Amino acid sequence: MISARQISVAFSPSPALPVLDGLDLQVDQGEFVSVLGSSGCGKSTLLKVIAGLVVPSQGELTVGQARGRSEIGFVFQDPTLLPWRNVIDNIRLPLELRGQPVRSQLDAAGQMLEMVGLQPEDGLKFPRMLSGGMRMRVSLARALVTRPDILLLDEPFAALDDMLRQQLCEELLEIWQELRQTIVFVTHNVSEAVFLSQQVYLMQAEPGRLVDQVEVPFPFPRKASLRGEAGFARLVEDASGRLRETVA
Repeated sequence: MISARQISVAFSPSPALPVLDGLDLQVDQGEFVSVLGSSGCGKSTLLKVIAGLVVPSQGELTVGQARGRSEIGFVFQDPTLLPWRNVIDNIRLPLELRGQPVRSQLDAAGQMLEMVGLQPEDGLKFPRMLSGGMRMRVSLARALVTRPDILLLDEPFAALDDMLRQQLCEELLEIWQELRQTIVFVTHNVSEAVFLSQQVYLMQAEPGRLVDQVEVPFPFPRKASLRGEAGFARLVEDASGRLRETVA
């Protein structure tokens, strides 16, 4: 589904110091993987390369199947909602831009509103009336409304408190188990990466490349109680130790 080989990205005025250099990544269809690394190591740039928002300087990138490029949804760290549109109109925006019939837009947006745990009455609210967690739910619903094959998430829960962050992680897993998109989730939170993912890729900086991989063996569905298990704690500690080695 996603195959990146020897991807390099360099921005002027310092092309000699690439953001990404010789990066390899393979993500199978329907797989949930996380990319874990320190701030500034190039994680967000990697997502933008996959999404086609940044063109690599070198390397080969394949996204999707032979039938053509896959539909991609992108959730940014900032919800980036349009303040003059209510929740339901923010969610249906991608369908509106495609010229889809309004009735179809509203039906799809209503389904996504429910899927992310919001109530019908929330659809009439404006972004200024929402909590941080609700705004992020709307952003996720907007990314899902086109039923993408691939979902890219760039530290979407970083600004939220720990309790809400954990709750949204659990809800994201429920959505993934229902829709089974391919997900690439970027974070610098080790526990979050281990809880969510089947594979965790560790990324080093200067230049950015993936240098290690942690397989997560816990079965799905995963519940909140997993975080209290000894095996989970051991794997988080192991991944944390390997991550520290990437910045040593």
